[in-house]
Amino acid sequence: MVEYSSGTLDRVFSAVADPTRRSILAGLARRPATVTEIAAPFEVSLNAISKHILVLERAGLVERQVVGREHRCRLNPEPLRNASAWLEHYRRFWDIRLDALEQHVLSKRKKRERVPHG
Repeated sequence: MVEYSSGTLDRVFSAVADPTRRSILAGLARRPATVTEIAAPFEVSLNAISKHILVLERAGLVERQVVGREHRCRLNPEPLRNASAWLEHYRRFWDIRLDALEQHVLSKRKKRERVPHG
């Protein structure tokens, strides 16, 4: 399994729990953008978007480059890959458990079908 700190994983999941931040990430997945460009489609203040970006930066999901007065942001996908690997580890566990449950339900159904009805 991929090794990473639980604090980092906690920050990633906390960051992506918010729909505005997920939308920001989706935009940055298409191309890097300035903070002003990121804020344009949202009906909140530039300050509010800056705070969302700060959360994404602290989670390692966004990298900011300052050139003069312009702040350019780009997506850093690595923390998402780590979160995905963590989820994948548990998905395998649940797939096995769900497959076993499916087999149990099917066997019960077959037994019921074999029992003659009154």
